[in-house]
Formats: sequence, structure tokens, C-alpha cells
Amino acid sequence: MKRKYMPRISDDLLFQSLSASGAVYIQGPKWCGKTWTAMQQAKSVLLMQDPDQTANYMSIAEVKPSLLLEGEVPRLLDEWQMAPMLWDAVRFAVDRRGEMGQFILTGSTRPLKSDIMHSGTGRISRIQMRTMSLFESGESKGQVSLAELFSGKPPEGISDLEIEQLAFVTARGGWPAAIGVSESVALQQAKNYLDAIIETDVSEVDGRERNPGRVRSLMRSIARNIATPASNATIHSDIAGDDESLSPNTIRSYLTALERLYVVEDQPAWMPTLRSRTALRTTAKRHFIDPSIAVSALHSSPNGLLSDFETFGFLFESLCIRDLRIYAQSLGGDVCHYRDETGLEADAIIALHDGRWGAIEIKMGQAKVEEAAANLLRLKDRINEKKMNPPSFLMILTGNGYAVKRKDGICIVPIACLKD
Repeated sequence: MKRKYMPRISDDLLFQSLSASGAVYIQGPKWCGKTWTAMQQAKSVLLMQDPDQTANYMSIAEVKPSLLLEGEVPRLLDEWQMAPMLWDAVRFAVDRRGEMGQFILTGSTRPLKSDIMHSGTGRISRIQMRTMSLFESGESKGQVSLAELFSGKPPEGISDLEIEQLAFVTARGGWPAAIGVSESVALQQAKNYLDAIIETDVSEVDGRERNPGRVRSLMRSIARNIATPASNATIHSDIAGDDESLSPNTIRSYLTALERLYVVEDQPAWMPTLRSRTALRTTAKRHFIDPSIAVSALHSSPNGLLSDFETFGFLFESLCIRDLRIYAQSLGGDVCHYRDETGLEADAIIALHDGRWGAIEIKMGQAKVEEAAANLLRLKDRINEKKMNPPSFLMILTGNGYAVKRKDGICIVPIACLKD
């Protein structure tokens, strides 16, 4: 039976982008639902990976790529990077037609700068698509809106997601094919994805043969250092026990390949204006595009997470960062982290492009809520509010419980209550 399309937050982003741009490029990892989402609004489709037509399409692209652009608009060009000349053909067609909403491009590989002549600025807008958030997959009730938090509305709600369910959705991930199927089938999706990256994709991304064993060791190391500002040197040292011959240059090369495949998405540091001269740490935090990749790389499972709460805590943070990125994107915002030389940290800073921001600490349980609240208040006091806005909200994101606003102004919100 054909599966029903589950609405995505990206649906509205795509509609808005098509209204304002000649073409829209949806980029993100394989299996995250880019093509399916694009097909909901496309009027004609070119599937570059159709095995019956790929050779024919590639031949046409080499001789006259404009022929592949003919069709009712918006026309979807799926996995366009297989024929990089399509990018410049689209840019030229957008200029010539002078109309909005002509093309949708999807791609699972970030193209090299040498593959295209022009950036597409002003003609081709971009949407970053990720796996499904808990709100999109149905685990979050969506009682608390991130947009409303920025508007000052106090949160209200309750999460009934038990810790066992939280472990399951962390290990399952947000892969569309993993939603609404049996647990065993759902958990297999992330394992299949990991194997495909290791055995094939990481070498095909730029035609450079890479050792699958080394890729697996690297991804296991990233998983062990998930949600931490681990440097390349730290990763190299961690891997040394698995493969002493893996050099720092090789690690950089492999990480670049994973970035081009949208497998890793590190969390940058936030650089606010402070009252004092406190030095800020600028190292990004390590994350996969989805926490299930880390669970698979560690050969773990929902039961494994429940027996190792320290690791579960880091993976829960990564799950929250994934969802916050999806929700913040719909508001025109970025998700960073804060850390200074005194050791003061905030797990997430959502910075909107209009200057508003909110600070978030992520605590799976209730034991460290007071410590997290104190950190958020200390951070608020350090911001120079003469030069930048005060925070729109301070929030502690938890694994379960009630969504409330405390007397000190800090919002407590379970991740299974949140939406965009």
C-alpha cells in the first residue's frame, strides 16, 4: 500500500521560496524526504537517477541541457548535481523567462565550486532540509510554539512521552521511511543509511576511493564526541586506537566528504556583545544531521541508551538540536551554542535574523534544572543590552514533564511539546 505523505515544515518554506525566486534548491541528506516534498508542489519531474533514463539524460545534458528544463512549471530536477551543467542552465532560463517559481532542484551532495560557473545568487534560493522533527513525525504534541516564545507567550502543555519512547525516537531518528512502521523496520533505517554512507557514498561523492573501515572508525569517533566541541586533533587521538595509520590530513578529507553529503552538521559558536572583555570559545560542537546515525555508529539501541544515561544525555541534546534547527529555520534563524573562558555555557542559542535571540539549556531529566536556570540567568547578565537585544526567552528543554514559565522568567519545555 502506498504510504501517505506526511506534511513537513519545509512545505511552507518551499511555497514561499517559489513565490519569491525563479528557482529553489532543496539540499539535504539522502532519504530525508526532499524529492517527496518537492513533488507535492512540482508540476513536472525529471528524475536523474531513473536507471532507465540516466544515460540518456546525461547525454542530453552534455549537448543541450536546456532540453531537460522543458516541462510544466515548477519543474523538479531531482539530484541535479549528477549533471552539474544543469545549474547554469537553470540560472540562464530563470533570467530569460523573468518569472518566479520555475524550477525546484534537489540534491544530496553539496556541489564543488568548480562544477558550476555562477552561484545563482538572486535567481536560485536555497532550503536546507533535514530529517523529520518530533512534531513532524507525530511524537510532539506541538503545544508550545517557538514563534510564540519569541513573541513573549508563556508556554503551557504536558508531555506524555515516556523515557523508553524517548530512547526509541532517538535511535530511530527522523527518517521518513522509519515513521509509522514496526519498531524493527524503523530501527533498521538508520543502520542502512550508515552502511550506505560508509560502503559507497563517501567514495562516490568526489570519486576518491576511501577505506570503509576508516570511515566507520571516524563516524564512531564523532558519535563518541557528539554534542561536544571536539577538535580534529581530539578525533584523531580518539581514532588512534582503531587505526593508528589514519593521519590528520586524511581525517580532514573524510570530514569534508561527510559535510558534502550532509551527514555531519556542526553547531557554530555564538558571538554576542558582552558587558566585559570575557573571551569567547569559537569551536563548533559536533553533530550528525540526525542522532540515529550516532546510535548506529556506536552499535547501540534503545535499550543500550537506557543502560548508559551519560551517552543518552549527549544524544538527547543532539536530538534537540536537530529539532531546534528545523523549527528555527522556519523563523529565519540559526542555532548556535555559547561558551566562554569562565566555563559558562548554553547548549543552544537561537539567533533570528532580525536581531532577536533566545538561550536554551538542554537537560533530559529534572535533576539539573536549577543549575541550568542559574547558567541562563548568568548569561543574560553578561550580555551588553545597550548594543544588542535582551533575550526574547530563556528556556530549559527537557525530556518530559510540564511546559511552564517559572517565577524567574525561565521557560521549562519538554521537547515533545515543541513545534515551530
